[in-house]
Amino acid sequence: MAKPLAFITGIAGFAGSWLAEELLREGYEVAGALYDDEPTDNIEHLRKQLQLTSLDLTDPARVEAVLRRIKPEYVFHLAAFSSVGKSFGAERLTYRINFEGTLNLLQALEPAPRLKRMVFISSADAYGVFSPSNKTLTESQPFDPASPYGISKAAAEMICTYYQRRYDLPVTIARSFNHSGPRQNDAFVIPAFAKQAAAIDLGRQKPVMKVGDLTARRDFSDVRDIVRGYRLLAEKGEPGRVYHFCSGKTVSIEQVLMTLVGFASKEIKVTVDKTKLRRNDIPVLRGSNRRAVQALGFGIRYTLKQTLRDTFEYWKTTLSSGA
Repeated sequence: MAKPLAFITGIAGFAGSWLAEELLREGYEVAGALYDDEPTDNIEHLRKQLQLTSLDLTDPARVEAVLRRIKPEYVFHLAAFSSVGKSFGAERLTYRINFEGTLNLLQALEPAPRLKRMVFISSADAYGVFSPSNKTLTESQPFDPASPYGISKAAAEMICTYYQRRYDLPVTIARSFNHSGPRQNDAFVIPAFAKQAAAIDLGRQKPVMKVGDLTARRDFSDVRDIVRGYRLLAEKGEPGRVYHFCSGKTVSIEQVLMTLVGFASKEIKVTVDKTKLRRNDIPVLRGSNRRAVQALGFGIRYTLKQTLRDTFEYWKTTLSSGA
């Protein structure tokens, strides 16, 4: 029996590399897209098992040609300009990659008879501002995004929904909350803290950590749980529906920091760097994962402490190897 063929945009990225591992382990053939000169460190250990192709998602003709050649049964669209903080200074690029890139992919897939499911990876940042600020969000929460990144994801969701309704394209949406783990770059809060703590532990940085706002509370999950959710969504998700992938619990950024600091063998001083404070930050972001749990069998297998420990050890190994 032939293996199902899955195509991952953003395969060399943080979540993309873990998704490739998940799919290979579950018996899929896996193809994936790289942008020009993209580093492939995250997938070097898998490279012989993958079909890789260069792809600029903002080039509609190229997207169409690649999809026509590969003919995937499952598509996971992870490629994105993914930094909320950096999106404020790169609005046009954020919209071009996250919205136009998604539109190009949908247009290329619309006449694809082999396609069983496209999974679009959205974000809880599309919710933006809401009240009360400590509420648990469900998939019916209205959008009010507070960043270019959130705007781009909300708009991309809308175009996905349009293509599902207008062309009966089997698109389903994963609206993910914060997730972390090994391989995530240090533009994000957990790896930023973990990298500094690891550098201090190795004696490569003075025992002082500069941080931003520690009061925000976030719903953190392990990337390995999240990508399992993406696979389950492709296999069991209903086209046109949105599913939350999250833990359903929040933790303060300060607690995350203190846990990571506790892994280091040296005493660390923490100072607030005002340049790291972000305007329009959302004070509490927590989701309900009930729909994904009940409909897909999604579940949380990794504790936050294990995620933080694995991330800290990843950065120690990475820094020790000279990266």
